[in-house]
Amino acid sequence: MANFAITNATIYPVTSEPLEKGTLLWQDDKITALGIGIEIPEDAQRIDGTGWVITPGFVDAHTHVGIQEEIYQEGDDLNEIAESAVTPEMRAIDGINPYDLAFMDALSGGVTTVMIAPGSANVIGGSISILKTAGTELDQMVIDPEAGVKAAFGENPKRVYSELKKLPSTRMGIAALLRQALTEAQDYEMKKRKDETDGEVVERDLGLELLVRLLNREIPLRAHAHRADDLHTAIRIAKEFNLDLVLEHGTEAGKMIPILLRENIPVVVGPSFANRAKVEMKDIGWKTAVDLAEAGVTVALITDHGCTPIQYLSLCAAMTVRYGMTWHKALETITINPARIMKLDHRLGSLEPGKDADFAVFDGDPFHYRTRTRRTYVNGQLVWEG
Repeated sequence: MANFAITNATIYPVTSEPLEKGTLLWQDDKITALGIGIEIPEDAQRIDGTGWVITPGFVDAHTHVGIQEEIYQEGDDLNEIAESAVTPEMRAIDGINPYDLAFMDALSGGVTTVMIAPGSANVIGGSISILKTAGTELDQMVIDPEAGVKAAFGENPKRVYSELKKLPSTRMGIAALLRQALTEAQDYEMKKRKDETDGEVVERDLGLELLVRLLNREIPLRAHAHRADDLHTAIRIAKEFNLDLVLEHGTEAGKMIPILLRENIPVVVGPSFANRAKVEMKDIGWKTAVDLAEAGVTVALITDHGCTPIQYLSLCAAMTVRYGMTWHKALETITINPARIMKLDHRLGSLEPGKDADFAVFDGDPFHYRTRTRRTYVNGQLVWEG
């Protein structure tokens, strides 16, 4: 087992007070200790961190890294435009290219974990995946290959399928298709149980099996919605079927703070660096995340890469500080909050003994425009240096 220690650094653990001239210890892939004046094992490799600022590895809770490459059209595997707008059998993991340059871009910005989702053309686009941003093989990078169900409300499915002269062409149609799919999953589960009890052969349906996991609250519904009425529809359907819900984008979520607090629904907000590409994004801006966080809603900032390049996640947090969020709350929006939303805060999002040794090293305030990422560690390994 290999021990390592960075000494004399400014360390922001996130869930505890910052440390000046602190020491971070890790063994193999786990953090073992951090503090001031702590005992360092004799066999530890010591690294002088004078002038360094260390934070947990950043976590981007909504991206399309590896599944929608920036340069080549043949690398766009984001949306399966199908006969039906309901395609739960699709799995993001099967479309991810681990050699996409965006993974290295992520490391250059201190981003160590990403959620990767299918696009929003379909009402149900398929399952999402959560990955580390470094590894020699895709299967080594994966934390959870099937971590949630991507659904979409609003303009995107309306536009795509109305052009194809298929359902849905209205918001009513989107909600109807989602409800119908969830109802079919309920029926499928009941029939499966009956057939197994009767000793009958069960005819499997991979899409419905995923939705059964959703109905059992094993995984969340990750609901793409910008406009307040679409956010309300997502919440309404989630309550009807008792689903675990995460709202994605949430451009108008600031209008809904009371219900978000009452129902304890988190929002991953962004991409706030984007332009007003659609009517439903007319209120896009940094105020949404600031207002939600100030009110006590659990908020994570996202790049929605490639809408905003993933290496600029820290600049998204910096912009919320400009518009009124405290520095520490801003840091939480790209560390512990997305980890909590993805139910991975036992491993990620803060620097604590027992957690994964994922952290970023900067030569100054990570939110300052002149600061550079100097090192990024994933699972205790130095994977990027600049």
